[in-house]
Formats: sequence, structure tokens, C-alpha cells
Amino acid sequence: MDWQVWSEFFRQNWLIILVALIILFMVINLVKTVIKWLIVIIIVVAVFIYSGISMDQIRDTVSGVTGQTVAALQEQAMDVMKDEAKSARFIQNGDGTYTIKTETVELKGTPGAGKVGVTFRGVPLGEWEINSTIRSLIDQAKQNTAAGASF
Repeated sequence: MDWQVWSEFFRQNWLIILVALIILFMVINLVKTVIKWLIVIIIVVAVFIYSGISMDQIRDTVSGVTGQTVAALQEQAMDVMKDEAKSARFIQNGDGTYTIKTETVELKGTPGAGKVGVTFRGVPLGEWEINSTIRSLIDQAKQNTAAGASF
């Protein structure tokens, strides 16, 4: 979040925000029903619309933050894959798929497919293309399992 943007927003719209807050407190104190919360939501949305912030901008901001978070998790998961490859286990599932497990990473895939499902610390990160790091983890897990290695 860019604090300069918020600071400028508050500087330009301080009077509108103050009026909206006063109305909100009056509504919250006077109205004791579900209608109260509808009025509160309408006032908050009206302030955002008046300020020029569109839902597209909010959505873009949320998407940007989400994208950055996923990218950071992917990078961290790749680093962990490299570090934990020596303890990885290869499990051949009954349905023809396989599972690779380390202490914090789990890969699920189908032999010959170009993608695997990745779970990092219990959080599913979606399907990833098999790159050199993932290929290396799969190969190391097969070697570990053949040699009888475990956690």
C-alpha cells in the first residue's frame, strides 16, 4: 500500500470524510437494525466513489498484492525444494499419479504431464510447469525412495 496516496487522499477529502464519519456515528447510535449496516455500507461506498477511487482501481490493487504474494510464495517454495530434495519421498499412487513429499512441500502429478500441483506448507499454490528445479526434486525423490531414505 502506498501511504503517500492515502495521505494525499485524506488531505484532499478530509471534510467529506469528517462529515461521513459524523453521519456514520449518528446512524450507528440511532438505528439499531440491519438497516443501520446497509446505510453504513452506502456511506462508505459513496465516499470512495466521490473520492474518485473506482472499483477497478481497488480490484487492481488487490490483484497486484495477491500477485506479489503468490510470486513470493513461489520463490520461497522453489528455494525449499532445493534445500529439502535430499529428504524427498516419491510415492506411486494407485491411480497412476505420483506424489512427492518433503517436510514442507508436496507435489502431485501424472507421469509424462508437463505440470504438477504444488502445496507449500499446507497451502495449495496451483499447478506449475515442470522446470529444472521441480525435475531435480522429482529425480532426487525417486533416488531417495529407491535407496530407502525417509524423513
